[in-house]
Amino acid sequence: MKTIRLTFLATVLVVLTSITSYAQKVANYAAGKPGTSSYRGYSFYLTGTKPTEISFRSGADRNESNVTYNGKATYNGKRCFKMTLTGNKVYYAYPVGDKLAIVNATSKKAETYTWEYEGPVDGRGTFCEACAEDEKEAMKLMKSSYLK
Repeated sequence: MKTIRLTFLATVLVVLTSITSYAQKVANYAAGKPGTSSYRGYSFYLTGTKPTEISFRSGADRNESNVTYNGKATYNGKRCFKMTLTGNKVYYAYPVGDKLAIVNATSKKAETYTWEYEGPVDGRGTFCEACAEDEKEAMKLMKSSYLK
């Protein structure tokens, strides 16, 4: 009977570990002021360590569009990843400390994006379970998936 209980507990532990390690996570990065035309933000989704989706939002209304992840690359000797936005605009993204530099491949213009908090403000709003808790976790997620 004791062996059956131990086997059952071991099975439950393995299942829970598998579910936890493959839960969807998201790292959000933004530039500009939210609610204004200068706002731009990216959400990088992953399951486990596998990149699954990138979304881009911009402007006061946060108009959203999908982004295609094109895999790992090198830009000016830096390890990065390549992505394509609507209209076949190609960008490279690489870490700069806990921030993310995103470079337009055509214009070579680089912008720095910082981790973006998603959750309640002053007690209003909903907690984002999948979101990275801070800039360190966000960059850790990026390095273990998109940049790996």
